[in-house]
Amino acid sequence: MNHALPQVDRSTRTFTQLLSSTRRGARLARLLAVTELRTWGAPQDLTERAELVVAELAANAVLHGLVPGRCFRLTLVFDPAAGRLRVEVTDARGEVYPQPPPADTEPETLHPGGRGLLLVAALADHWAAVPHPPGGKTVRAELIDTRTRA
Repeated sequence: MNHALPQVDRSTRTFTQLLSSTRRGARLARLLAVTELRTWGAPQDLTERAELVVAELAANAVLHGLVPGRCFRLTLVFDPAAGRLRVEVTDARGEVYPQPPPADTEPETLHPGGRGLLLVAALADHWAAVPHPPGGKTVRAELIDTRTRA
């Protein structure tokens, strides 16, 4: 009996890298993301927004998701046909999930360093934090190319 096999979309690009949970690892995540997106021919606007999102999520993984001796993981999934990029940063601490300050918070009332998730929310079309068993979490951000938005 012949069965149709599911077709894999060969145009989708994926990149995954484990990085040390250090400031250097966070900086490397940003540089790797930009290099990979340029290699894939991603639009400049999408690449620039992704650079900032990766920088913020990687910095948060290092500052708030640190478990000594554990790395964090950066994953990029780019679908050029849809103009869609998913950025995922997975760390080892799943007991605390990121919560952005309310959007109407005055800048002078924020604690130092409290603006990162506001920036992610402004640059990404959608973001969320999900469990990553056995004890970590993944923070995802989806970015859509401005030229393909409806």
